[in-house]
Amino acid sequence: MAGNHSPTRVAWRDAVGVAVATSAYGVSFGALAVASGLDVWQTCVLSLLMFTGGSQFAFVGVIGGGGVPGAAIASAGLLGIRNVAYGLRMSPVVGRGFWRRAAASHFTIDESTAVSLAQTDAVGRRIGFWVTGIGIYLGWNLTTLAGALLGDVLGDVRAYGLDAAAAAAFLALLWPRLRRRQAVAVGAAAAIVAVVLTPALMPGIPVLVAALVAIAVGWTNWLGAPVGASRIPAEQGGAT
Repeated sequence: MAGNHSPTRVAWRDAVGVAVATSAYGVSFGALAVASGLDVWQTCVLSLLMFTGGSQFAFVGVIGGGGVPGAAIASAGLLGIRNVAYGLRMSPVVGRGFWRRAAASHFTIDESTAVSLAQTDAVGRRIGFWVTGIGIYLGWNLTTLAGALLGDVLGDVRAYGLDAAAAAAFLALLWPRLRRRQAVAVGAAAAIVAVVLTPALMPGIPVLVAALVAIAVGWTNWLGAPVGASRIPAEQGGAT
């Protein structure tokens, strides 16, 4: 393609858009972490080293609710398990080399994976992954610091709807993939499972259980593939 719709331009546009939307939500984390009893430096260290929003919010949520550090770490760890699966999927995109993969492991999050897989060629997927991951890392840490320092001035940052902005950007990437009824059904079933289990289970468990819905469907399709047929689905819109 050429012009504004070239794969490279699309990858940059998607990556920057998601990075800006997601980074803005770091203000909320910074403010909530300090309100939960963490110091500014502790809040910033969490973003620098943990760098996965769901796990970070789970951690401060448990701490803020009076939970012990061990429970907070367990909750954050359970939510972070999904990044292992992302890492396996992103391995061909990142390429070989110890240092390259070591760096990529820190940027392998929901958003970088989603932006990468939404692209139509190998170059676009690499751009989507690295630009999104690094962009969010820089932006998230800056807004975390801002939220931690200005939490009292900002008041209840949840009222600004920053979480909705990040979710909307993520949904915009997901939407083009919901073209088949099976994909819609799997997404709806996983969402229902997560919503039903959230009040009953500790943070992280509902997400993992919901993921089993997609795994079960994929496994069923794999077993049902005709003998001799490829059981590895082609990349959506792969390079020609």
